[in-house]
Amino acid sequence: MQQQAALSQLAPGEQLLASGIVVPVKSAEGVKVKHGKIGGMLGDHLMHRYGAQSGGAQSIAAAMPSTSGALLMRVTDQRVGLVRHLDGTPVWEIPRTWVAQVERRPRLQLMARFRVHYADGTWLAFLTARRRTIEAFTIALNNNDSTDGS
Repeated sequence: MQQQAALSQLAPGEQLLASGIVVPVKSAEGVKVKHGKIGGMLGDHLMHRYGAQSGGAQSIAAAMPSTSGALLMRVTDQRVGLVRHLDGTPVWEIPRTWVAQVERRPRLQLMARFRVHYADGTWLAFLTARRRTIEAFTIALNNNDSTDGS
């Protein structure tokens, strides 16, 4: 089902390079930075407010809509986007050339964390259960320049 969602609504000739289940940090729930009720609430607040994204209201990162729960991130030869993992309904997509790099971040308990950096200098943070998902995105996106045939 996840593979079908990733392939859903691709343009003719568009190739899927990588996909995986992610949770945008700004909408993540239940991820505790510190143990304990007060520490956990403070950790959640700080992580969602300050560690989730950078950039002002007109930035690429700020254009991602508020979401809840897990989504499927897909990288194609033309675009990067978030789609619903059950049916492939697009939530947010941008041209692939707008992505500068993927950066793996320190792990928070069971979830692996990474940032997607954009061409305007902003970034969004995501969580995933599998480190291999980050590695696949890194390979597909950090080599952005190699897709132009040079």
